[in-house]
Amino acid sequence: MRHNKNKPVLGSLTRPAAHSFTRLLNKLRGGAVFVVSALLAANAGAAELAEPESVGLSKVKLDLATARLQQHVNDGDIAGVVAAVARDGQLVYQVALGKQDIEKDIAMAEDSIFRIYSMAREITSVAALTLYDKGAFEFDDPVSQYLPEFSDQRVLIDPNSDDYSATRERVGEMTIAHLLTHTSGLGSRNSALYRKNDVRNRGASLDVMVSKAAATPLFQDPGTQFRYGIHATIIGKLIEVWSGQAFEDYLQEAVLDPLQMDSTLFWAEGEPAARLARLYRPTEGELKPYAIESVPWTQRPALIEGGVGLLSTVPDFVKFSQMVLEKGKIPGSQRRLLSPETAELMYANAVPDAAMPIGDSRYWLGSGWSLGGFNVVLDPSTYAYPVSKGTIWWDGSAGTRFFIDPVQGTVLVIMAQVSPSSGGGFRENFSRLVDAAITVRR
Repeated sequence: MRHNKNKPVLGSLTRPAAHSFTRLLNKLRGGAVFVVSALLAANAGAAELAEPESVGLSKVKLDLATARLQQHVNDGDIAGVVAAVARDGQLVYQVALGKQDIEKDIAMAEDSIFRIYSMAREITSVAALTLYDKGAFEFDDPVSQYLPEFSDQRVLIDPNSDDYSATRERVGEMTIAHLLTHTSGLGSRNSALYRKNDVRNRGASLDVMVSKAAATPLFQDPGTQFRYGIHATIIGKLIEVWSGQAFEDYLQEAVLDPLQMDSTLFWAEGEPAARLARLYRPTEGELKPYAIESVPWTQRPALIEGGVGLLSTVPDFVKFSQMVLEKGKIPGSQRRLLSPETAELMYANAVPDAAMPIGDSRYWLGSGWSLGGFNVVLDPSTYAYPVSKGTIWWDGSAGTRFFIDPVQGTVLVIMAQVSPSSGGGFRENFSRLVDAAITVRR
C-alpha cells in the first residue's frame, strides 16, 4: 500500500480479544509503530493511495483499524480480510490481511474474490434503474404486466404456515416498486415455505425459479409489510423482459463494463478461480472450510441470480459505490450510468407507510429501503456503531459489507469469508475505528 497525495479512487471495541488489542494499542501509542508497519508491508505493490490527511482522515488512526482487523485474524474470527476507505473520490486506505486459503497457505490479496451474497441486490437494482432511465417501465407497473404468472398469486392466511390449502385471494397488485423495496409479499430464500417447495435452487434456471415463486403463495398482500427476500432475483428476470437480453449480458453491458468491474462474476473459472477466497466456519475453536451452496462457485450455475449470485472484489465494489456516491456519474469520467434524478432515488426511503417500520429491533427500527435496493439509515441512534443519517448500505451473509455516506463523502467496503458472518464483530469494529479516524467532520 503506497500513498500518493493526488491519486484518485478510479482514474468502541467488541468484547472478543479486547485485552490483547488494548496491549497492542498501548504499544502503538508508545511509539512502537513497527507492528502496523509490518502489517502494511504485506501490501507492498498494491494500489496507490492518497494521503488520508488530504481529505480529513488520520493515517495513524486508520492504522489502528488495520491493527484491529489483524487481531481478528490472529484470534481466529476470520481467516483474512480486505478493506478499503475512500473520501471525496480519493482512495485513502486499502489493506489485505490474513489468508485467502489457510490450507493452501495462500495470502489474502487486494484483488481476492469473495462471495458477496446480498450485496448483489444493489448491483441488480441499479441495472434495473438504467432501464427505468430508458423508459422501459414505471415503478407502479404491475409485475404481472411483464410476468403473467404472477397474475393470480394467492396469499397465505397464516404467514407462518407452509400449508398451500390455507390461502385467500390477494388484495392489490404487486408492483415493480414493491419488488425493489421488499414489500411484494414474496419471502426469503431460506424460509420454510420456499425450502419445502424448492423455490430457490442454484441447480435450476432463473425461469424455473420465477415460475416456482409465482406458484407459491405470498406471505402477505403487496405493500403491507417489509419482508426481506428473493425480490432482486425476480428483478433479474424483469431485466431480461425489458432489455430483450439475458440478465447476465445486460448486467455486463450496462453496469459492469462501464465501471470496469472486471472481477465481478456469477462464477469464477480459470484465473479468477485462483483468487476466490475460501469460505470458513468456526468449528470447535477452529476455522474449518465450509460450503453454503451445493453448486460450486467455480462452475456456471443454472441459476443466474440477481439476489445473491455474484462474486466480487473490494476494488470492484469501491468503483460501484463511488458511482453511487457521485449520484450516477462514472468515476473519473464525464459519462453517467444513471441520470441525476434517478440516482437520487437510491437515497430515498420508498417503503410504503403501511409497511413501516421495516423491523422491530436494532437497526431495522431506524432504517428504510430505497428504489435502488439499498438500506437507508433514517435513525442513526438505532445502530450499534457510528453512521450518518442518509447513509445507504448493506452486507452479505458470508462476511461482506459496504457503506456509502453522502454526508461525510465516504465509501467503506470490507470483505471476509466466514459463516455465520459475524466474525467476532470485525465489520462493526472496523466501522467504529474508521469513524474515529475522521478528523474533519461535515
